[in-house]
Amino acid sequence: MAKNWVIGIGMVTLAIATSGQPGAAIPGQTIEEAIAWIQAHPTLKPAPGERLLVRKFDTPAKRFTFQALPLPVGRLAPGASTRVIRSEEILLVDLVNGVSRDRLSESLRTIYGANIYHDYNRAPTVQTFPNGELREGDFFAYQIELFPSRPDFSEAGRIIVFLRADLDKRQTEIKERLEGL
Repeated sequence: MAKNWVIGIGMVTLAIATSGQPGAAIPGQTIEEAIAWIQAHPTLKPAPGERLLVRKFDTPAKRFTFQALPLPVGRLAPGASTRVIRSEEILLVDLVNGVSRDRLSESLRTIYGANIYHDYNRAPTVQTFPNGELREGDFFAYQIELFPSRPDFSEAGRIIVFLRADLDKRQTEIKERLEGL
């Protein structure tokens, strides 16, 4: 039975009917599969010319971006494959109402369906850092970050779904960044 999900991003409201099955264009799929999935996705509804990057906004203060990348999350590493999607990012910006972890999690559920959402929700945290964390699920790794503009208010946040094979690399990059502060 299909369920209807809605992401409210201020004035931009994205709706999707989903059977709870994971999306076809998850990391590990080919670029061509990702483009076809994005084009057919009833929530993403890309504008003409949008292929791996979809932007939705009514005002500069409220935006939604979805991006699929054929590169590993973080810094580019030698030998990185560009034939498959390695990471996908959902970015929410809401300067008026703010962005929370729950809102990011619900965005993940809306885009990918219940299976990926549950994988994320059950995934243990493997690294925390200021305003964010890395999780390792059974299917994917996840990076969630909030970008606070003042105490207890984040104007933006992102959640990245990426291949588990890239998790060690990402953990090392974050550790190096934190040591450099």
